[in-house]
Parts: sequence; C-alpha cells; structure tokens
Amino acid sequence: MKERTFLVPENCCLQIIDVQESLMAKIDGANQVAATTGFMIECARILEIPIFGNTQYKKGLGPYVASVESLVSGLPVFDKVEFCGLENKETAKFIEDLPATVNTMILVGVETHICIYQTAMGLLDRGFSVWVVSDGVSSRSEFMHLQGLDRIKSLGGVVGPAEMLIYELLGKAGTPKFKEVLPHIIKRG
Repeated sequence: MKERTFLVPENCCLQIIDVQESLMAKIDGANQVAATTGFMIECARILEIPIFGNTQYKKGLGPYVASVESLVSGLPVFDKVEFCGLENKETAKFIEDLPATVNTMILVGVETHICIYQTAMGLLDRGFSVWVVSDGVSSRSEFMHLQGLDRIKSLGGVVGPAEMLIYELLGKAGTPKFKEVLPHIIKRG
C-alpha cells in the first residue's frame, strides 16, 4: 500500500488558471469559482504558500475577473496560449525555480476539461502531486467539468473542495495560522 502523508504548506504551490472575464462569463458556476479562487489566494498568503497565475491570451480574453485581479497584485501571472501551463516557458521556469520542498501543485481556475486537465497531466508527468480544488474549477458545462475531474482522478490527481484542503494544511485548531484563516472560512458560510 502506498504511504499517505498529510499535505503541509511548505510542500505546496497554488496555481491560478485563466479566471478571466470573457471566459468566466460562460462558465457554469462562475461566481463559486471566483469566490473559491479568492479564498484560496487569501489562505495561501496566510500559510505562506507560493502563488502564481496564468492567463490565456490576455490580449483577446482580458484580465482576471475583478474580485481575483485585486488579489493577485504583485504576484507573478504569466500569459500563455498553451492549454498545458507547463508548455509555457515562463510558467515552466517559475515552477522549476520553486523551492525543492514543493512537490504538490494546487489548481484553481477554468476550464476543468481543457487547461486544468492538461496542466494537471503535465505536472503529474513531471513528478508533482496535484490537488484540484473541486469548488474552485469549472467548465462551460457541468458535463465537461465532471469529465475533466474524472480524467484527472484516473491519472492520479486528487480532487477535493477548498475547505478539505485548507483544514488538511492547517492540521489543528488553536494555532496562530488557524486563527488567521478562520475568519475567511466563516465568511464563506
């Protein structure tokens, strides 16, 4: 049986993929994806998890939705035309330069069956573990979203909701980090 270990912040990096205005206008559950992406950014900052993003052809598809754009100020965001983020040279270089302790990529964004799936596959092929935040990703249709999640799971990726991941990263209550994250959890309802 494969040894299982709990995730810890120093092993993780958060990647935000294509949460752009014109794409999100067509996404099933777009408001939830944007809210969960914001929640993940806030928690990752508190937990000192590296964060970066990608946009898909920003010139044509525009910036991130306003609620996410305001949270990524000062963070590296690489524009791409590739569906697999790792095929983008700037993204690949950023990932290569992450601390050696980082072995798990946390993915949020759109679309589950295209860029999330292909980026997850690229990461898995390169030896990373992948956690796809199930309430932080979607597609234009629920069917395509679910197909993308199924394919990622079949390849060995982990799929689960944001709160499950955040509580795993926290490990226990009562710590300063827990107390700092808790208001963000409560705000989600």
